[in-house]
Amino acid sequence: MTIVEAKAFRGQFAWEALDIASIDGVTVRLHWTDQPYIWHVNDGPEVFVVLDGIVDMQVRTADGEISHRLTPGSVFHAEQGDAHRAVPNGEVRALVIERAGSI
Repeated sequence: MTIVEAKAFRGQFAWEALDIASIDGVTVRLHWTDQPYIWHVNDGPEVFVVLDGIVDMQVRTADGEISHRLTPGSVFHAEQGDAHRAVPNGEVRALVIERAGSI
């Protein structure tokens, strides 16, 4: 068993991750960052849970780019093929659940 205090985790570089679990080819990772992530499209679904901080999750739709403000407790779900990127407002800790090896 493991207990992780998310607020205590601070990476040495943006998007550094602490591996929590690997379950049937799916990873559960705690990420720390203070920098935006790249625009990307996952090869499978992704669940992004803000544990600490504020994230503007930018998504691309047929109507253009839209930004959603995520606060602690917010859950973002992207399906395979959904273009998105996370832009933190200061330090952020987020739990990311996705297929192993996904970007």
